[in-house]
Amino acid sequence: MTDKTPILMWFRRDLRLSDHPALRAACDSGRPVIPVFIHDELSEALAAAPKWRLGLGVGELARSLDDKGSRLILRRSGKALDALKKVIEETGAGAVYWTRLYDAETVARDKEIKETLQEAGIEARSFGGHLMFEPWTVETKTGGFYKVYTPFWRAVKGRDVDAPLGAPSKLASPDSWPDSDDLDSWQMGKAMDRGAEVVRPFVQLGESAAQSRLGTFMAHKVADYGENRDLPGVDGTSNLSENLSLGEITPFQCWHAGVRAMEEGKRGAETFLKELVWREFAYHLMHHTPRITHANWREDWDAFPWNEDERKSEVWAWKKGRTGIPFVDAAMREMYVTGRMHNRGRMIVASYLTKHLMCHWKIGKNWFEECLIDWDPASNAMGWQWSAGSGPDATPYFRVFNPETQLDKFDKNRDYVSRFIAEGRKNQHRDALAFYDAIPRHWGLSPDDSYPNPIVSPSEGREKALNAYENRNF
Repeated sequence: MTDKTPILMWFRRDLRLSDHPALRAACDSGRPVIPVFIHDELSEALAAAPKWRLGLGVGELARSLDDKGSRLILRRSGKALDALKKVIEETGAGAVYWTRLYDAETVARDKEIKETLQEAGIEARSFGGHLMFEPWTVETKTGGFYKVYTPFWRAVKGRDVDAPLGAPSKLASPDSWPDSDDLDSWQMGKAMDRGAEVVRPFVQLGESAAQSRLGTFMAHKVADYGENRDLPGVDGTSNLSENLSLGEITPFQCWHAGVRAMEEGKRGAETFLKELVWREFAYHLMHHTPRITHANWREDWDAFPWNEDERKSEVWAWKKGRTGIPFVDAAMREMYVTGRMHNRGRMIVASYLTKHLMCHWKIGKNWFEECLIDWDPASNAMGWQWSAGSGPDATPYFRVFNPETQLDKFDKNRDYVSRFIAEGRKNQHRDALAFYDAIPRHWGLSPDDSYPNPIVSPSEGREKALNAYENRNF
């Protein structure tokens, strides 16, 4: 007999229909496919901006499935396993398919789910798709994992990367559909408060928008990407981190577009490919050393005298974009207005917090997790540890970015600063004013305020950081 029991297609951070191995396998089986999204304890634990952005993405996926004559079943449950069991009971489903993720909490959850379902006679299969190179498939010549990016890049750059899969033309429907929750009732954007209205115009939502973003970048920006990606006042990057974080586009799709651009002689294309592999490297490290997300990757840095008190006035000045250092403040305000931060800005604000202010990188990592719509567990953790000096392949601790000279180099005309800092300017940019609409009211800030003096000058902060490094006890 041919198996006609439904397959539950469990969507997580793979909110797309094209280039989706798990979905393609479910559709190719000829069996009914029931798409499911579960708002469980892990998604409930997300901070404000990532949870809000996830909710938007889930809503867009539901609309895409409706266009295919299918639908997305929404369930809220403390444990995903309980929700899956219930939908299996209601539908008679004989299989659950999903796309693998790699953070420790998700791995533990998925392992329990797979074992429990298989013991009950339910087919449970996980598929690739979030990464081009599964972390366990990239090894050094001695069989270990890579701890430095450049050798990792050399090891994978010549590998064959699977061609992207097309979207299924149709998803076979079950005889009857189970009940579904109402997405709005979950209030996934509640913690964003009034900031959601400010950030929403900057969101490029869903698979179609992500593909358009990629196409525009390859057509008009990739040639100059090598130079322009460091200029925060220039629209020179792909901005695809938002869509990659939720799987609205895949690294496979981006890679092949980049390869085509490189073959066409667009000189910035290889740099773009290297950035895709930098993301892969972050996941490689998170898989092999899960502690990177919550503890110093270099364990000897546990003895370093970082401040861990988030209540200190300098931490609050940093969070509020009121350090008196224009590059730092503009970058922090960009994050509140757009939900993202330029990569050069991320390096500057991270260096300033961990070195000039001598604050633990976890303070910054957690704050970015609260505020970024492109938050990614691996990239966020590795980026902060790289900047702090405690991570793999890190910038040396004694390399302290000077935010003033960096501004002169990368924002000569102050386009970036004037876009996001309103104080003291006659013609205040709308985005600089939007900052005051996005932040919590209790911060009590106004564009009429005077711009603050530096809480720590670049020279004073550098000297303090270097003294601490030279007198370290490890």
